[in-house]
This record gives sequence, structure tokens and C-alpha cells, in this order.
Amino acid sequence: MCDLVARTGRLQQRYKDGSRLVAGCIPFRYINSDENDSSGSGKVVQVLMISSSSGPGLLFPKGGWENDETVKEAAVREAVEEAGVRGILMDFLGDYEFKSKTHQDECSPEGLCKAAMYALYVKEELETWPEQKTRTRTWLTIGEAVENCRHAWMKDALVDGFCKWHKEKMCKGDED
Repeated sequence: MCDLVARTGRLQQRYKDGSRLVAGCIPFRYINSDENDSSGSGKVVQVLMISSSSGPGLLFPKGGWENDETVKEAAVREAVEEAGVRGILMDFLGDYEFKSKTHQDECSPEGLCKAAMYALYVKEELETWPEQKTRTRTWLTIGEAVENCRHAWMKDALVDGFCKWHKEKMCKGDED
């Protein structure tokens, strides 16, 4: 049984200029490569995606940024609640706007959302987590993640945000 409980409801949600503010992350890790690659590093980056509770395709953990927390705290909380992972929250990857079909309300009647996305270096996978009954988690290569990502804005966050950040920040000095 999981001692953590997922937050629910909209009473504490943040809104700005008609958009619901959302925080999320792209969880990642390194695994040893089975192949002898030309870089000699022997490491492959994988990202963690979760199943959607409302249809096919995979997602990155994200959810409403609430009034009693910072955006970084919200991103970390969502990683624990939805994906059952903890780690080191790294850099901000960017803001991504999208329209939610399921979260239209009086503060955002058109369902507009703005997601602040971060990179999260995973250090721990929890055996139990709040949403494990409704979500599965899957480690994927970047290419697999792009193919399986449900939302275009999340693909943008992965390719234009995470991949560029990872190449610039994490691979300094490495040449492919």
C-alpha cells in the first residue's frame, strides 16, 4: 500500500491570463549500452513515460501547479504521484502551451494550459506510488519516446527542450 496520496481537485490551481498553469518533467536515466558505440561512452539515455488514464499513447508526468507550492515543487510532486520516481530536478526546459479537452472550467473555459517542463534525473523508482493503479511506467529511448508520445506539445518538449538541453548541458566535451 502506498503512504503517499495524490492531490485532486481544482481549488488550489494557479491560473494566469486565462490559462491553467501546469508543471511537469521529463524523467531520465542512463543505462549501459550493449553495443560498442563509436563515442566510447557506453551510455544510452532513456526517458520515463507513463500511460494515460484517458486513452492511448504515453505521457510525461505533469499536472496542476497549486497555490501552496513553487513550480519546481509541483514538477517533483507530479513525478512522484504519476510515475513513482524521485530524483534531482535539473534545468527548466521551457514553457509549452496546449489545449486540454478534459480540463475546461470557469477560470479557463477554453481549456488553455501552459506547462513549465523540467529535466528530472531519476535516482529512485518507488515500489508503490499514488497513481500506480491507473498508470504504468515505461523506460524508452528518445526515438521510441518520440514515436509513442501522445501529444504534439510533449514531443516538442522532448525534442526541442530535453534533447537540446541534454546535448548542450550534459554532453559537454562529448563528440558524436
